[in-house]
Amino acid sequence: MGSAGAETPDKEGGHKNPEYLSTLERGLRVLKAFDEEHPEMTLSEVAAKTALPPAVARRCLITLVELGYVGQHERKFLLRPAVLTIGSAFLASMQIEQVVLPPLQALRDQTGDSASLAVLSGTDILYVAHVSTDRRFRVAAGVGTRFPFHATSLGKAMAAYLPDDERAALMTRAPFQRFTERTVTDRPMLGERFHLIAERGYDSALDELDYGIVSVAVPIFGRGGRVIASINCSTSTTRISQDELVRTRLPLLRSAAGEIEASLKRWPALEASLRP
Repeated sequence: MGSAGAETPDKEGGHKNPEYLSTLERGLRVLKAFDEEHPEMTLSEVAAKTALPPAVARRCLITLVELGYVGQHERKFLLRPAVLTIGSAFLASMQIEQVVLPPLQALRDQTGDSASLAVLSGTDILYVAHVSTDRRFRVAAGVGTRFPFHATSLGKAMAAYLPDDERAALMTRAPFQRFTERTVTDRPMLGERFHLIAERGYDSALDELDYGIVSVAVPIFGRGGRVIASINCSTSTTRISQDELVRTRLPLLRSAAGEIEASLKRWPALEASLRP
């Protein structure tokens, strides 16, 4: 294990800041290893999932147990409720409820659809705010949920407005997993889709992440016209057709986006936190 603060090669082959703490990165990697498919793991499973040496994974787990973020059940490790304080600190300090939730709740009330705000995080979208309906969806979403950007209207609505070099880097890194027969995984086809999105100002996805889900999304812009997030309406294809969804929801989404963008001008810290 490298010494704390040592200059460390990053995934792109360059070097991280000399103040970079590899020990902290490894601890966070262990925390992020737990998910819906891996709620409990043995030491060897954690080491394998994080690509850490078992001795390093063990020290990380012991530290996290001492801090109260990880617990033990027999031979397996699991997250404890204290990890929620990390995410809740962001939501509280960045005024998410005051700035983002009211427009999303209005969308939900006006349409009966689920409404969300997401940002790009690596090659995924990350849900920062979500207002659901009582209807059951095959794809569950909530704050902290991640999906590959290419399979969602939220992701493509942001990617289309990235600077060319950043979009090219995103396309290079993305694994382009296929979820349905309608998932667009061909890079040239995605490039054409981005041009269309930039022309019309929105994206709509039908059966791309899972069958029976239709959505429409618009970008959120910050200072200087930089895309920082996107919002969408999402519902079941049994309720509405894709054409009707776009026709009826797009004006409401654009109004909500304008409201959020105006609010972000009054909350510069939130805008800064959302920027890629």
